[in-house]
Amino acid sequence: MCRASHHTFHLFMPNCCTYLPKKGHIHEVMEHNAINRKNHDENVKAGMDVMRRMHISQVHSGDVLGSDIYGMKGQRLLHRGVKLTSSYLSLLRMKRIDYVYIDDKYTYDIQSHSSLQSAAKRRAVSIIHDTMTRLMDERTESGMATLPCSGTEYQQAAQEITDNLMTQEYLLIPLSDLVLPEGHLFHHAINVATIAGIIGIAKGYSADKLLDLGVGALLFDIGMTQIPASLWRKQGRLTEPERTLIKEHTIKGFNILRRQPDISLLSAHCALQHHERYDGSGYPYTFKNEQIHEYARIVGLADTYAALTSTRSYRKRYPPHEAAEYLAGSGNTLFDHELVQLFLKHVPIYPVASVVMLNSGETAVVAETFPDTPLHPLVRVIQNPYGETVTSPYEIDLRTDVRTTIVEMLS
Repeated sequence: MCRASHHTFHLFMPNCCTYLPKKGHIHEVMEHNAINRKNHDENVKAGMDVMRRMHISQVHSGDVLGSDIYGMKGQRLLHRGVKLTSSYLSLLRMKRIDYVYIDDKYTYDIQSHSSLQSAAKRRAVSIIHDTMTRLMDERTESGMATLPCSGTEYQQAAQEITDNLMTQEYLLIPLSDLVLPEGHLFHHAINVATIAGIIGIAKGYSADKLLDLGVGALLFDIGMTQIPASLWRKQGRLTEPERTLIKEHTIKGFNILRRQPDISLLSAHCALQHHERYDGSGYPYTFKNEQIHEYARIVGLADTYAALTSTRSYRKRYPPHEAAEYLAGSGNTLFDHELVQLFLKHVPIYPVASVVMLNSGETAVVAETFPDTPLHPLVRVIQNPYGETVTSPYEIDLRTDVRTTIVEMLS
């Protein structure tokens, strides 16, 4: 029996030949498709990604890339709209890109609104890349390293991120940009600054507080430049002496930032305290509760989520819903419960364009998420329970269809 008969759904027609509407509705269907196509073109021009997330093993030559892929300096390596070739796919596999976003006829109008405009992100990544690589090259035993840029430049980068976030209709955290794993240290700083900014805005921070938080979030891991790269790139288990050495990055980073003109001492505390934990189990000073500055509590939370949902040389990324579950269970132990709850309101548990399995056995793509109901997005069914592509994909609003639930995130 066709499940469409007992679902709350909206028919979606990739073209007017795949669905036979009732007599008298042909013009409405053709108009619907024309509007969707026009919206798709406008969305691409506006810089929105239109796509479906797929594992690299499911992608074939000829598929069209639905989202840009970035290098470690923030430069675009592959542009949205590029037709993938076997050479491109081999390169992506070699670079350990597990997932890509594909634009296809079933999902061409699904829009993923990035938290940051591409230009703003590239500028921020560029300044962090230049800063960290220069500090790595000038690593000193004395701990007297200084930032190569003025504090004003970091403030401008942080301000641009905040300004981007303030224009968002919904403060959601997709963090779905595709980045080569070897550039994770630089992009990670931008992701952390994005999450921290969203939490700061949600808390009603003033412009000055958002600026201090943003600068601290961009530079929180600066002390890692004073640690041998072989340690933080190591794939195996760290020895106890190695672990002790890595922990020193918090103090080294604080010492770099506190000497820097135009950078607030409170921003510097993000470097010093981002590994402190609410129950006192963190480092370097085992501070707890209110002993940890709120900026550092926010950055520590953002750092953990961004790290869990990113690929590392020694492990695969965790799906957003698993990372969110980890944080939800850590309230008032590892993290401030109030901040965790605020954070969870702005995390799309099932990000737009991700592929999910429904309790019916059907496969669907997340078409839209809603801040007030993160577990109940709008989904578009693309495969029946037998794994066959449906002729006419249709959408189910899980906010109103209480009998349908997501049981697994596939990609």
